[in-house]
Amino acid sequence: VKGRPMQLNLKDLIAYFVEHRHEVVVRRTRFELADAQKRAHILEGLLIALDHLDEVIRLIRSSGTPDEAREGLITQFELSDIQARAILDMTLRRLTGLERDKIKAEYAELMKQIDYLKSILADESLRMEIIKKELQEVKDKYGDSRKTEIMHSSAEMMTEDFIENEDVVITISREGYIKRTPLTEYRTQGRGGKGSIGSNSRDEDFIEHLLIASNHNYMLFFTEAGRCFWLRVFEIPEGTRTSKGRAIQNIINIPKEENIKAYIKIINLKDREYLENNFIIMCTKKGIIKKTSLEAYSRVRSNGINAININDGDQLLEARLTTGSSEILMALRSGRAIRFNERTVRPMGRTATGVRGISLDKDNDEVVGMISVDDKETTVLVVSEKGYGKRTDIEDYRVTNRGGKGVRTLNITEKTGLLVSIKDVTDKDDLMIINRSGIIIRIAMNTLRSMGRATQGVRLISLKEGDSIASVATIEREEEVAAEIEEAIEHLHDAENPMMEHGPRTAESESDEIISDDDFEDEAETESETTANDETTTDDDFDESDDFDESDEDEFEK
Repeated sequence: VKGRPMQLNLKDLIAYFVEHRHEVVVRRTRFELADAQKRAHILEGLLIALDHLDEVIRLIRSSGTPDEAREGLITQFELSDIQARAILDMTLRRLTGLERDKIKAEYAELMKQIDYLKSILADESLRMEIIKKELQEVKDKYGDSRKTEIMHSSAEMMTEDFIENEDVVITISREGYIKRTPLTEYRTQGRGGKGSIGSNSRDEDFIEHLLIASNHNYMLFFTEAGRCFWLRVFEIPEGTRTSKGRAIQNIINIPKEENIKAYIKIINLKDREYLENNFIIMCTKKGIIKKTSLEAYSRVRSNGINAININDGDQLLEARLTTGSSEILMALRSGRAIRFNERTVRPMGRTATGVRGISLDKDNDEVVGMISVDDKETTVLVVSEKGYGKRTDIEDYRVTNRGGKGVRTLNITEKTGLLVSIKDVTDKDDLMIINRSGIIIRIAMNTLRSMGRATQGVRLISLKEGDSIASVATIEREEEVAAEIEEAIEHLHDAENPMMEHGPRTAESESDEIISDDDFEDEAETESETTANDETTTDDDFDESDDFDESDEDEFEK
């Protein structure tokens, strides 16, 4: 269409075809009109010569050359060069009365044809009648019965049609290695045994995420630049329980400069009810939060899509799958956290930037994490850069309006350092802490008691001078993972196992260092002193949610 390939519906296709036929008729008519006018011009010259036949013959006989005769005709009878040449080329037999009548009749017919051709160019309805007539002629000439037979072919076969929809265990390591293992492979451990998840990952790597899925499920991967990529579970390379797996960036088309920040398992992208009742909520380092319907991610694209518009100097930090009514907690490096209901964040389009989730009062402050909580029994774990941390009941964080400054979640001092992580944990979890010097320590969460919200916590790991915490991950204890896998095996033929979107998490080994109760008792005095110092501090000193101006949304929302 106009020199460009385009997809057209039937109505547009017919319209463009008729437009093309109009152009064909116009160009053909102009060509025929030009030919008719040229012929009429010659006939006019011949008729002039026949009307002055004796003078023409006398001029020709008195001329010394053909060119002299031609010039004489042009001058004496006001003819054109073409007309003069036609008179000189005329044979003697055309001087008869019969030939003269033929020339007059031809000229009269040509004038009628010229008038008709001009009317075609001037009248679109006349051109339409010509198009209809020509199409009818084509139909009458070629409109015979169909030579071929239209048959209903079998439905198109998709790749997933050739792959069994069996349950598998997906593991993702801290360094970004992923693999899937058939759930049936874990039968060899025997029922009731503790077993070992196992992996031949590098010493500093460990399994950070473990989830049970079906081969036909989807995985969504979110990069720090706010892009989302799809991967069918059956496209994840299969490995044994002890294999390392493959790097995610070698499987999907992710730019080398971008890092994966979040993983989400999606059960079915074709179930309309599932898509409409689930949401993806994301947060950035600058405190922006965004909620999008899962339906916006239902059309898979090989090169990924923009999940959120990231402002300059910002990056995506976390993405979670929710039902639309979860409790959201966001924490800042400065030690403050805010809790609000997800319902206060309205769904937005994929290309929107989002709205303010928490206010940053310093240029160097940033969000360190976001959690979504549905279970009131879940506790909140925070860890500082100098190895201090604590668990706090979620009810200690009162629900406020989105966009406020929040309340103190950790008493930040020179001793504790800034906040580096916030996690949702239960007694079944273990905590993996990695410092910048490469040391990894594993702590059982049931050994860490709940403390007040505004305390500085206890020492989780001893650090050397100049060292700090690099990363924190929560993983599920091996015996808990083994029990869940055994339960999944027992229900192998049941419907999709109701797991969290990030799945249960596993541990590396049972030989890592675990802090004893004595280590926590050493901190009791420090905790008491800190709590006493904070008794005069109220939530109102840190919570300015009620003063948040909703008009600020315009700054962040498209």
